[in-house]
Amino acid sequence: MTQRPLPLSGVRILDLTRLLPGPMASLQLADLGAEVIKVENPQEGDYGRTMGVTREKTAQLFLAINRNKRFVTLDLKESGDLERFLGLVRTVDVLIEGFRPGVMDRLGLGWDRLSRENPRLVYCSLSGYGQTGPMRERAGHDINYIGYTGMLEQTVGRDGTPAIPALQIADLLGGAQNAVIGILAALLDARTSGRGRHVDISMTDGVFAHNVVGIAQVNARGVTAEPGHDLLTGGVPCYNIYRTSDGRHMAVGALEAKFWDCLCEAIGRADLKPAHWSRGQKPGSAEALAVRGELDAIFRTRSMDEWTERLSGLDCCTTPVLRTDEALSHPLFLDRHMVVEQTDAIEGTSRFATSPIQFSEPPSNVGSGAKEAGADNAAVLPARTKPR
Repeated sequence: MTQRPLPLSGVRILDLTRLLPGPMASLQLADLGAEVIKVENPQEGDYGRTMGVTREKTAQLFLAINRNKRFVTLDLKESGDLERFLGLVRTVDVLIEGFRPGVMDRLGLGWDRLSRENPRLVYCSLSGYGQTGPMRERAGHDINYIGYTGMLEQTVGRDGTPAIPALQIADLLGGAQNAVIGILAALLDARTSGRGRHVDISMTDGVFAHNVVGIAQVNARGVTAEPGHDLLTGGVPCYNIYRTSDGRHMAVGALEAKFWDCLCEAIGRADLKPAHWSRGQKPGSAEALAVRGELDAIFRTRSMDEWTERLSGLDCCTTPVLRTDEALSHPLFLDRHMVVEQTDAIEGTSRFATSPIQFSEPPSNVGSGAKEAGADNAAVLPARTKPR
């Protein structure tokens, strides 16, 4: 049987972004078959090459999110390179940029200009606070964006202090994921209408729009829930994290009564079944927190591995809290071919998580590893215009 190409085969993308959100968005599109051309400044390149943990000279995070791409260098402030860039723009379907609002316009490369060069172009601008509004030109990072949305205030530990999430929620979900959605929607429209669109992605908007539980709580109660005391934030014993005897943790997600009943039977405490939230136990109440304390003591009697073995065959939504190195070796991800080894010319062989979007008749989407800045200049860039 002839192997079908990936769904975005034939789509060509210019990626001017750096660091995390934009490169992650273009990686997801590359994993779906698009040709992504990463454009870097020849003087400094992508700052992400040296930020974070490295084995030799290049950050592992950079290698992880810049697979499956082609690499060119252009100085967009230099007239010759600017003309070569415009030549590329005329050949692509999508451009992604992550500069502060106004920068591309000052370079003469804003939406109005480039849409005249290529009317079918989908032009995605990815920023912290959006292309409009009172904060459009302010700097920020993930912790700032999630702080504005009401989400960080609710993400607290037992002592009530907001905890910094290990996953960059605004960068990756508010930014990269929404950029991909917006680009795909605009591409579909461009294929039928012949006209591209300017896609304006604010990472802060992206998190705010997904704070649906928090907003629903305000609508229902008129005020924000007390942090750490609501149904999904630690206020009930059936949806919580418990420390084990070896200092590890188990995640209990028994939101439905049948799962809670199963867990209570498994730990020898059938008497706790009435303490489920659906049976009148109010989240955050003294009674709920007291039962949570009882489970604290119970889970401390065995190690994480012992609890995992004891509960693994039961339908009680209780699972171990794994480290990343354990997740990379877990059958859950290995059996679904989510972990791949990839070799690049910079750092050698590394393990990465591949695309989570799987299709029938799946082709290989491992692709090529990251490269040095400008490695594909000769193959990709238009020739320089000879001086007149």
